[in-house]
Amino acid sequence: MLRVVRSALSAAVVIVIAWLVWPSSLGGCTTLTVVSGHSMEPTYYTGDLVIARCGEPEVGDIVVYQPGEIHGARIIHRIIGGDTEGWQLQGDNNDFVDSFTPDDADVLGVARVHIPKVALLTGLITSPFVWGGLIALGLAILIWPRDEDHGGDPVDDEVGPSAVLAETAESQGVPGALVASGESP
Repeated sequence: MLRVVRSALSAAVVIVIAWLVWPSSLGGCTTLTVVSGHSMEPTYYTGDLVIARCGEPEVGDIVVYQPGEIHGARIIHRIIGGDTEGWQLQGDNNDFVDSFTPDDADVLGVARVHIPKVALLTGLITSPFVWGGLIALGLAILIWPRDEDHGGDPVDDEVGPSAVLAETAESQGVPGALVASGESP
């Protein structure tokens, strides 16, 4: 019974998370936007990730919108006026109002979550310099000489005092086993 409840709760959590993050491009209600540019500073900086959810925008909200004139591009700015028929938007760092007046159909979502500098991490992951360094490191590890490459078994080069004593005793005709055990011949 406990297993069934746990499975049902796990499924419910997965469904809720999927519903929350399902992208608007697939009919969902979530839009992930990586900020590029300086128009929203100091609120958002280049490389920040903004998660927007569908909802009723109001004056003062930061929204992500997609004007029809710019095919596929998204803009994230603050609503400073207008209504559902046409919003007036402006970047926090701009001294001019956007030339676009999107209506509710053009607004993809209202900004809800801000994660600073997350895109810089993805930039590092996709950097050819990072990948080149990782490949060089991997090749160095593969071609670096190992002890067994020098022939024979890897042997400890340190010789302890008991080994020297046993070798000296054997050269004088005393068996090394007697010297190691402490017995006299």
